[in-house]
Amino acid sequence: MATSSRSASTPGWPVSGAQSRPPAAQGAGGWTWALTAPLLVFLAIAFLGPVLLMLARAVSDAELPSAWPQTAQLLRDWDGNGPPDDRLAAALGTEILAARRAGTLNRVANRLNYDLVGSRSLVYATGDALERGASVRGFADLARIDRRWINPAVWTAMRHAAGPRTSFYLLASVDRRLDGDGRIVQVEREQAVFVDILLRTFLISAVVALLCALLGYPVAYLLATLPSRWANPLLILVLLPFWTSALVRTTAWVVLLQTHGVLNEALIGMGLIETPLALIYNRLGVYIAMTHVLLPFLVLPLYGVMKGISAAEMRAATSLGAGPLTVFLRIYLPQTLPGLLAGMIIVFTLALGYYITPALVGGGADQMVSGSIAFYTNQSLNWGMAAALSLLLLVPLTLMLFAGRYLTKSVPV
Repeated sequence: MATSSRSASTPGWPVSGAQSRPPAAQGAGGWTWALTAPLLVFLAIAFLGPVLLMLARAVSDAELPSAWPQTAQLLRDWDGNGPPDDRLAAALGTEILAARRAGTLNRVANRLNYDLVGSRSLVYATGDALERGASVRGFADLARIDRRWINPAVWTAMRHAAGPRTSFYLLASVDRRLDGDGRIVQVEREQAVFVDILLRTFLISAVVALLCALLGYPVAYLLATLPSRWANPLLILVLLPFWTSALVRTTAWVVLLQTHGVLNEALIGMGLIETPLALIYNRLGVYIAMTHVLLPFLVLPLYGVMKGISAAEMRAATSLGAGPLTVFLRIYLPQTLPGLLAGMIIVFTLALGYYITPALVGGGADQMVSGSIAFYTNQSLNWGMAAALSLLLLVPLTLMLFAGRYLTKSVPV
């Protein structure tokens, strides 16, 4: 009893509870947030904000409402059954003339032409007629200016573009559109390209990730098992491509793989082939160049995992009678799977966004979604379509990243 009482009265730190932490440690969390807050604010303003604003263009339609506000409101109120009333036609005529004089007619004309080819010429022809003195008091006056105004598809396209929200770009990114009755239908066969491009993008990225895994695993194993005096110079060789532009590396592969390039000339000189091989401007060239560019992104995380594996475990398994293959499959490989999966996910993610390499060493049937996004952003200036394709690429990629994180954590080690 005396011993128990003495133990209870012995001074010392509490053994459990929140009071077991020193006061400095209790306030560390607040200081951490205070120090990282400026970085988080900077990322939100400089990165997250612009990305979200760009992606919002996939579901917003501002061209027609900004140039023709009254017409847009009347189009949203119109049920789409039968020809438009004279009030809508008169408002349209007034705002076409005003937009032509203000220099904003091209934005609306281009937007309508995305939905229905020929709308651009119709809008400009109507604007020219109104500028020459024609007047629009009703639907019949529009029909007299240009007979194409009696086509229901024209008014359906305008109704789709009346905003402020639209499904046009998202539907177009999966080769779908709304018909005159508001039903989702597939676009014409010669216009259905984006689904094929998306599937091709994921296929190329998956094959490149697999090739990097097959080539990078032995390299990472060699680096992890060699003595430091040999492993460090070899690791520098792995890092060397990071110091060279991806454009330069891709151009170098063009020189190596072309019909009369270094590789073909060497094979012919050794008598292994008689005619040059088709190694470039096809899918094979894309695989070779992209695998070379992205291979370090798999080697480095895998090398980090392999360096942390103790050789004593393999020696213990060998001493118990396990053969080399059994030791690799049951002891070594399971411990390296998290690094392998992480490297493949990194390579796959980066490959999805490549467009310079496929454009230089691939053919017309090897272009990826990123190339279409670059085209709509820089050349046609159709930012809504570029945002829809970006969103179409981002959503499955995000799901795959979460799935890869779950698989990485669930791998038994």
